[in-house]
Amino acid sequence: MIEYRIEADTAGMRLDKHLRKRLPNVPVSHLFKMIRTKKVRVNGKRAQPEQLLSEGDVLTIRGDEQQLVGAERPKVDPPPPPVDPNRLVILREDDWLMAVDKPSGMAVHTGSGITGGTLVDYVRAYLGPRAVRNDFAASPAHRLDRETSGVILVAKRRPAMVHFTEVFTHGLSRKRYLTLVKGKMPRDSGVIDLPLSEHQQTAESKARRGVNMQAAVTRWKVVKQSGEAALLSCAIETGRTHQIRRHLAAIGHPVAGDKKYGDFAFNRDVRARWGLKRLFLHAERIEFPHPEGGAKVAVEAPLAVELRDVLKRAALVP
Repeated sequence: MIEYRIEADTAGMRLDKHLRKRLPNVPVSHLFKMIRTKKVRVNGKRAQPEQLLSEGDVLTIRGDEQQLVGAERPKVDPPPPPVDPNRLVILREDDWLMAVDKPSGMAVHTGSGITGGTLVDYVRAYLGPRAVRNDFAASPAHRLDRETSGVILVAKRRPAMVHFTEVFTHGLSRKRYLTLVKGKMPRDSGVIDLPLSEHQQTAESKARRGVNMQAAVTRWKVVKQSGEAALLSCAIETGRTHQIRRHLAAIGHPVAGDKKYGDFAFNRDVRARWGLKRLFLHAERIEFPHPEGGAKVAVEAPLAVELRDVLKRAALVP
């Protein structure tokens, strides 16, 4: 029989996933059979595959320990990503998290056409052996568009990731962005309450139930205004894909440098006159409860030099 307590860094993991990691040589079908036949118990009670483990839980696995564990598989460390971790700008770091100032052009994760040089690569190269802790690899806790710069949080431990999932799911964080938009705003501040279509909805889903619209709310405030552009501070109450860009385009004030939703003639003009060569959208500040104890934390990322230079040329320095 195997019996042990769940540690803090394992808390929040599903039981079935934990068993697959703990007993890698046991077939998955057999693991589920063991759970079903009550050979796996949590705190002496019948367990369920999907239940989340908590720190201090006592996990009991009935069976021959030598057969269950078997010969350990040799661990092969993956080659380090070919990136220079010195490029990483760290705004805050402790045992639970990192807050990183992501530059424009750096993808957060690998994806279509993106194979390396991501924020994940840089974080794990910086952390080295500390990147993996109890089978959890340090990972971003939320996303920023590839062309958006600014502060992004990284969970260094599984309980931190579980915490941030709750925080972002239930709107317990506050995010503030700076953006340059086309035109003169009609007033000093406003709210855009406009549902947006689900960004990654499949064609099959659209055909079956129509376009899925999701609630989306963006609050904006003018920081500096000229006759042809405005510098805005934006706060989002929901986290829809490209929300700020889509919302501002919808009210006729697209973000400068936006190649997807923007005004292409305006983009060409600001590139020629003000030297803007990227999307002018910057995640300036985030407030959140810390994973350890819940104390409020605020982290800010300064506006990138190239964007400050654009504001100088446009006479929009706040």
